[in-house]
Amino acid sequence: MTLLELSDVSVHYGRIQAVSGLSITVNEGEIVTLIGANGAGKSTTMRAISGIRPISGGAIRFAGEDISRLRGDLRVVRGISQAPEGRGIFPGMTVLENLDMGAYARKDRKNLQPDFDRVFELFPRLAERKTQVGGTMSGGEQQMLAIGRALMAKPRLLLLDEPSMGLAPQFIQQIFRIITEINRQGTTVLLVEQNAQQALSRAHRAYVLETGRITKTGTGQELLADTSIKEAYLGVG
Repeated sequence: MTLLELSDVSVHYGRIQAVSGLSITVNEGEIVTLIGANGAGKSTTMRAISGIRPISGGAIRFAGEDISRLRGDLRVVRGISQAPEGRGIFPGMTVLENLDMGAYARKDRKNLQPDFDRVFELFPRLAERKTQVGGTMSGGEQQMLAIGRALMAKPRLLLLDEPSMGLAPQFIQQIFRIITEINRQGTTVLLVEQNAQQALSRAHRAYVLETGRITKTGTGQELLADTSIKEAYLGVG
């Protein structure tokens, strides 16, 4: 079943067109990744899906509903949650308070304990630091917190924007293992990532984005084996 569909989507910043005629699909249960160089339009695409950035053309459908003009907070209610580029945690709040903020749109806020338990099972380090203020945590820990906060919304679709950015190698491996586990537990994932090797290795399908347009698509394994992808994004050749 198609969960997310972008049809001929365009996004502008003033007169500058950041995304042009973009069409992608994400099926329920998949990990789909967008790869591309800086400035390719990856993060703009994620902002358009989450409602942070309005689209200037085309349509976005989620679970069969046209959400192109739907407010961002209502998209969260529908089941879309994002861990943004740069993490965006609340630095003055504790781990628990940050996680609680992730559930702000839920109607069943009296029954959050199972979701706290799930986050702490995925991220034991957060369980050890429940009362620590977010701004004093390492980059890897803050990324865990950003993903955990997004999961507290109980999303059907989890948007992850550059989850490995600025992380030490040991944290990168750990974050990607956890992303795979989140997907295995039933959450669909759309991932923007510059670490193409890790992203393609774990993705069911992938799109290559260049200057706001899709230039190539295939399974993660197909793109890993593609000579042009190896040369451009994997440092091979």
